[in-house]
Amino acid sequence: MPKLSKRIVDAAEAMSKDYVIWDDDLAGFGLRVFTTGKRSYVLQYRALGRSRRYTIGPHGVWTPETARKEALIQLARVAKGENPAEERELDHKAITMKQLCERYLEDLGNGLILGKGNRPKRPSTKITDTGRINRHIIPLVGTRRVKDLTQPEIIKIMMDIMAGRTKVNVKTENLRGRSIVTGGVGTAARTIGLLSGILTYAVNLGIIEKNPAHGIKRPKDHTCRRRLSENEYRVLGQLLRDAEAKAEAELDSALLTAMRIIRQIALTGCRRGEIIGLRWAEADTEGSAFRFTDTKTGESIRPIGLPVVDFLEAIRPDEPGLHVFPGERQKDRPFGSFPKHWNKLVKGTALEGITAHVLRHSFASIANDLGFTEVTIAALLGHSKGTMTSKYIHTMDSALIMAADTVSSYIEALLNGVAFKQTIYAFDRTSRRRAALRFLAQQHEPEDCDAPASEASARI
Repeated sequence: MPKLSKRIVDAAEAMSKDYVIWDDDLAGFGLRVFTTGKRSYVLQYRALGRSRRYTIGPHGVWTPETARKEALIQLARVAKGENPAEERELDHKAITMKQLCERYLEDLGNGLILGKGNRPKRPSTKITDTGRINRHIIPLVGTRRVKDLTQPEIIKIMMDIMAGRTKVNVKTENLRGRSIVTGGVGTAARTIGLLSGILTYAVNLGIIEKNPAHGIKRPKDHTCRRRLSENEYRVLGQLLRDAEAKAEAELDSALLTAMRIIRQIALTGCRRGEIIGLRWAEADTEGSAFRFTDTKTGESIRPIGLPVVDFLEAIRPDEPGLHVFPGERQKDRPFGSFPKHWNKLVKGTALEGITAHVLRHSFASIANDLGFTEVTIAALLGHSKGTMTSKYIHTMDSALIMAADTVSSYIEALLNGVAFKQTIYAFDRTSRRRAALRFLAQQHEPEDCDAPASEASARI
C-alpha cells in the first residue's frame, strides 16, 4: 500500500468488518475504516513487549498530513519509554473531584483522616467538613477531574465563595432543621484550607503528583479581637439575672440551663462546646479543675476558680447523670438549644451581634489586665502550649488555681455589677505586700506566732 493520502482516504469504502489501511512510508501509521463508514487515524507500536494501538483521531478533524505528524510525535515518546495508549486510558479513568471527596468522606467517617496532633478528626469537625464539601466544593468543581484542577481555578473557587455564589437555604433531614449557607471571607478561607487538605490526601494516594492549592494566599480569617468592657460585663450580668428570674418564675428549665451555661463560659474561658458537653466525671471540684477527655486540642486539664467550684457543688445531684447540662428531652445527651437562647438574650441590647466565643476572648483579656503571663493564660484557656504536659499532671499547680480564682472572681463581680478601680497585680505593691503577709502568716513556726504584725511587715 502506498503512502496514505487524501485521495486514498476518501476512496476507502466500508466493508462487512473493520479494517486498517497501513501506510508504507511510516511503520505503524494507518487508517482504520469502520463498518459504518467512519474513518480514523491510528498508530500501532510495541511497548514492554506488548502491541498497543493509539487512536490519533477521526478523518475530517485530522488530515493525513497532520495525523502523520502526530504519529511521529507519539513514536518519539515511545522511543523514550513512554506509553501513549496506556496514559490515555488512565486519563479517561481519572477520578473527578466529586469522586475524590466521596472517598475522602468515607475515610473521614472511618477515622482515617487525621487532624491536629495527628488525632482522628472530632465528630463536630467531621460534620463541618462534610457541610463545606457538599455545599461549596462539589457544587463548584465536582465534575472537574482532580488531575486537571489548576491553581487559578482554586483561586476562582475562593472568590466565588467570598462573593456568596454558593449561598443556599435548604431543609435538612432533621425535624424543622435547615441548612443556611451564606459564604463570605471566613467561609472561603476555611473551605480552601479543607480543599488543600483533600488534595494533599490525593497526593498521598498517588492520584496527583502535587497539590495545586499550595501557595495560594487565603484571605485572613476574621480573628476575633472583640472583648467585653467592664461595663459590658455588667450589662451581661443584668441580662442574665433578668433571664434567670424569668426562668424561675415561668419554670422554664431550658432558659435557666442556657443562662447557667453562659455564666460558666464567662467564668472559665472554656469553649462553648466544652461547657455544653461537660460531664460530671470531668468536673473535679476537689482538685479545682476540669479534666476534659476530648477537646479541640485533645485531653486537657483546666484550673477552675472558686465561683465555678461553688456552682458545681451547689447543683450536683445526689446521683449525677452523664452531663452537667443535659438535654431537655434526651437526658443522656448534652443541652441542645443554646444558640437560640443566646441570640434571644442579646438581641436588641448593647451586646447584640457578639457571639458566645467573645466570652472566651474576654476571659483571656481580663487575665492579661490582671497581670498574668501568656503561659498562665494559655493554661487557663487550654491552648496547646499550656497543656503540653497536662496528661502527666494529677494535682493542679496552686499558682494556676490562684490565677483561676482571681480571674473568675473578678469576672463574677463584674457580672454582679461591681465597679473596680482596676489595677495590675504586678504593679500594685499594696496587694503584693498583703499577699506576702498572708503567706508568711501561714508558714510561721509556733514560736513565731506571737510576733507582732508590724514586725513581720518590717521584715518584708
